[in-house]
Amino acid sequence: MKKKRALPTAYATPTKDTRFEGTFEVLVPVPDRVKPHRAAQQFATLEAAEAWIHSPEGKDAIERILSESGK
Repeated sequence: MKKKRALPTAYATPTKDTRFEGTFEVLVPVPDRVKPHRAAQQFATLEAAEAWIHSPEGKDAIERILSESGK
């Protein structure tokens, strides 16, 4: 019997979009989706992106992304 693995939590990573080179973005892994969902915001530093993940605004946005993907 296979055990279900828990999805990884949201994480910050350097932005791949060359228009925003040098910034960071937050990616949210979504069940049944190959690519993670990108939160619509750019951050100047990795620390700012990680702080946003744990802020009330970030938690709400991540919850919204996950709930919308369950539809």
